[in-house]
Amino acid sequence: MLPRMVSNFWPQVILSPGLALLFQSSLLLPWYIHRTPPLCQSWPRLRPLPRLRAARASCPLLRCRRAARLRTASPCVLQPSAGPAEQRLASPSATDLVTSAAASVVCYCPPLSVVRTAHVAMGKSRTKRFKRPQFSPTGDCKADAAAAANGTGGEDDDGPAAELLEKLQHPSAEVRECACAGLARLVQQRPALPGLARRDAVRRLGPLLLDPSLAVRETAAGALRNLSACGGFEVCDDMVTKDIMTPLVALLKECSAGLDSNEMSPQEKKDQNRNSIENIANEAVNVLWNICECSSRAVSIFNKEGCLEIVLKYLSKFPTNVDLAISVAYCLQTVTEDNPELLKSFSATALHVLESVLLSPVSSMESLLLKTLVAGTIWNLKDIIPCKSQAEIINALLKILSEVLEMDAGETVIQMKEAEMQRLKTAAEAEEILENTNGYDLIEDDEMEGISRKRKVRRKTFVSDLLPATDKELRETIALLTAQQTALEIIVNMCCNEDPSDDEWEELSSSDESDAFMENSFNECGGQLFSPLCLSHEVHTALTHYHIPKKIFEKTAFPNSTAVDLCSRNSTWKPLIRKMNTIQCRALLCLQSLVSLLDVEHLGGAAALQTLAQHLSQLLFSQPDFAKRADFLEAISGALRALLQTMASKNISQCMTPDQLMTLCKGGIHSSNVAVRVNVVSILGITGSVLAKEDGTLETLKNVGCFLLEVTTKDPSLVVAGEALDALFDVFADGKEAERASIQIKLLSALKEFQPVFKMKIRKEGKGNYSTDQLCVLDNVKMNLRRFIAYQETVEKRLTS
Repeated sequence: MLPRMVSNFWPQVILSPGLALLFQSSLLLPWYIHRTPPLCQSWPRLRPLPRLRAARASCPLLRCRRAARLRTASPCVLQPSAGPAEQRLASPSATDLVTSAAASVVCYCPPLSVVRTAHVAMGKSRTKRFKRPQFSPTGDCKADAAAAANGTGGEDDDGPAAELLEKLQHPSAEVRECACAGLARLVQQRPALPGLARRDAVRRLGPLLLDPSLAVRETAAGALRNLSACGGFEVCDDMVTKDIMTPLVALLKECSAGLDSNEMSPQEKKDQNRNSIENIANEAVNVLWNICECSSRAVSIFNKEGCLEIVLKYLSKFPTNVDLAISVAYCLQTVTEDNPELLKSFSATALHVLESVLLSPVSSMESLLLKTLVAGTIWNLKDIIPCKSQAEIINALLKILSEVLEMDAGETVIQMKEAEMQRLKTAAEAEEILENTNGYDLIEDDEMEGISRKRKVRRKTFVSDLLPATDKELRETIALLTAQQTALEIIVNMCCNEDPSDDEWEELSSSDESDAFMENSFNECGGQLFSPLCLSHEVHTALTHYHIPKKIFEKTAFPNSTAVDLCSRNSTWKPLIRKMNTIQCRALLCLQSLVSLLDVEHLGGAAALQTLAQHLSQLLFSQPDFAKRADFLEAISGALRALLQTMASKNISQCMTPDQLMTLCKGGIHSSNVAVRVNVVSILGITGSVLAKEDGTLETLKNVGCFLLEVTTKDPSLVVAGEALDALFDVFADGKEAERASIQIKLLSALKEFQPVFKMKIRKEGKGNYSTDQLCVLDNVKMNLRRFIAYQETVEKRLTS
């Protein structure tokens, strides 16, 4: 079970009494080494090891996940004498949160539907959660600055933390509820987490999940939800150690039983919606979801306690509570991944629930998102689906994904934003008419008649700020964008095989003895360490039948400029800009997989590949600051690498000029992202190997060789250095121009000097810093380096004799 995190990426909710703030966080997806097969082998060389074995050679495996779904503010008290609006909306102290006797206004913001992003799982390395930026209304993501601004830095964290934790034991349910709401906000400030851990916040919040008050249960679950989302792996693992799963599972079971009871009439449920059983279940499922992503022990408890039946009952409520169903769908994606024990528990009834969701009509964008998530869950269950039904199931899944991708996200953003503006305008006009009709009837005092219009408007604006925001259009738009991102990630997963087990690599090491293993593997496999790329017939047929490659190609374009402009003018819509950019990056990654796996004919032929290469080049070089956009640069460089490799293997002429090539490489090689550096080095090796077969390319090859040598000797990452060596092997493996260039740049002497340094680095830095399959790749490069040096010695003797 690989843990996932966030994502991510998009709108996050900052808890603050009466105000939910959205902001944008940036993500960098981790990637690893990709091996480029040589075009010509004039010297005894091993086939380069694919970075993920077999079909994964250029198919990064994306795990469909989401960004942290943070609990929005629970009811919290605002004092009537707080002063101006600005002061009333300021962050309250712990005392403010637990003082409820003098309350005059209660503000409650319902949870917003935000999503998690996909994870990238490469090789056997443990995938880490993306680092969450600190929450800030301005989106600065500066932990220290935010802590200083909020007065929560350093040892001051223990002040509000201690007071809030103490109030959790208060006899008043309202005080306990508001204390939980305060903790839900406090845990979003990273400097506060150590203090909460020292004071055993988890063990104090856990019993409140079973508090007699439904409101306390909901806010306690919300605080634990935020804690699990903001704390990452360590905090979630600590929560499991402190036995949070016991009260959590008990709460889930009680909510499940409550769904079958008639304790409250429909009208009572409507009046007490905030404290309803389904809302509590939604918070509890989110806690479960976060913890299971980070802890294999939590997944094991999920299996043993029969939680599958419980969450499936929640999922069956999708016709009336789509928010709860979406949370369950996310949770199911997490727990069904790499979990054979749980797959055995899926009965015909359980599969029928999933099928009913999949076959339900699409009534909103949120229901579309739900169907997409369930499609991802069913893909995780493919091992228990009978072979005779595989084709039918895959066809049904890709039909749904095709429908999702077919929608124009940019136009939807424009339409939804205009609908929101029209709705707000209509509401304002109605309010104005009501005020003009009834406003003066309430004025009985002459002093009241003297109140200025300006003051009235200011008071009205303040009261409106306290009311829950109606964000139907925003929620619908986010749901569509999330569904499209998830669909792209599922398609990438379909194009990738499962990770090799650790047992397959346990005998491999970075020592010289592994050379013998490499030699034997090379000979036994007929010159290939692993099988070539492959794609199941069922997936291949469905991909081409629903024109998935064409739809993915359309998503690689930059977001609609009009939609971006509309979003940039509104703080609550602005985070959607990054969401649209993320979809573009996911489409580029998906394109990378398809280009590597599908035949040229299914991609439209040689002409289509050349057009695609021109399109990607235009995307790249139309951005003067492309080197600063790490996520975009990683995605497009990976797509270009896969495309150029396919074109080179089919002898299709390349479209990038040497100047463009060097511009890309010089911009990308200084990136802090290892994956970007690996991609640009690989691109240089692919293009250089093609140029080596042509006449009149001596100077270009010399520039390429010098650049690769510099990367080899100076890059701090062994993965990048190994890729640069592999690229050198490709470029100078054959060809008269390549041989002349290697002599003039003194390639042989440089490699002889670097060889012992490379071996020493692998011994000293390899274990502990790199995964087993990365070390296997480096061993492969080390052996090829020895052979290539022998080959270059022969070339030098021949040319100098």
